[in-house]
Amino acid sequence: MAQRLTGKVAIVTGASKGIGAAIAKMYASEGARVVVNYHSSEAEGKQVVEEIKSEGGRSLLVKADVSKTTDVKRMVSKAVGKFGRVDILVNNAGILIAKDFLDSTDEDWDRVLDVNLKGAYLCCREVAPLMLTQKRGKIINISSVSALAQPSALKYPDYVSSKAGMIGLTRSLALRLGPEVTVNAICPGTTETDILAWMPQETRLRIAGETFLNRLGKTSDVAAAATFLASEDADWITGEVLTVAGGRGMR
Repeated sequence: MAQRLTGKVAIVTGASKGIGAAIAKMYASEGARVVVNYHSSEAEGKQVVEEIKSEGGRSLLVKADVSKTTDVKRMVSKAVGKFGRVDILVNNAGILIAKDFLDSTDEDWDRVLDVNLKGAYLCCREVAPLMLTQKRGKIINISSVSALAQPSALKYPDYVSSKAGMIGLTRSLALRLGPEVTVNAICPGTTETDILAWMPQETRLRIAGETFLNRLGKTSDVAAAATFLASEDADWITGEVLTVAGGRGMR
């Protein structure tokens, strides 16, 4: 079976675990050279890189806080220095601060928006000139079903706002960067990752019951969608929002 991403170079932010790690490993299995970005989870990031290399892939581990311009510039520079180009950017890095709206602080709001939305903006701004020069590129923003009209997913306003903002960013950049670069968003539903450690089993069962498939998502579900959007199979798709949530958040 042909590898769909052979010869491509991908940067995946927040790729040390969860959805980002699954995307990085699936991209590598499809032939891409992958830059695995992390902020604080160095051990997990190293493990992802080692798994990729053990399967014969090529990967580079880069520490960067995507909310900081200098870090983003250094990350992209390292990617180009190692692999010579950037063909795919996946903006996956994100945080959620599980506080009630009335208990949240200015600092909570700023940090969530800085990482989730500003981080995506900074990474797009840095890779866009490279992709336009190459006359080809793919940007995939990992938003959330929380950005959609799904009442039970609207609990945390800072997180919801950041993820809704990513959809607006996606559509605006699809217009600005076309026809050379496609820009799409994925809205995962609740997915089995470390971020769910705080979630009671009762809540998990309730959310699973809100899907049509009666289960939470797997990281591989989202990775498969991200691989499709990064491949030539999706060359005529841009400015779109793909919901990967088992029917939850259906529009």
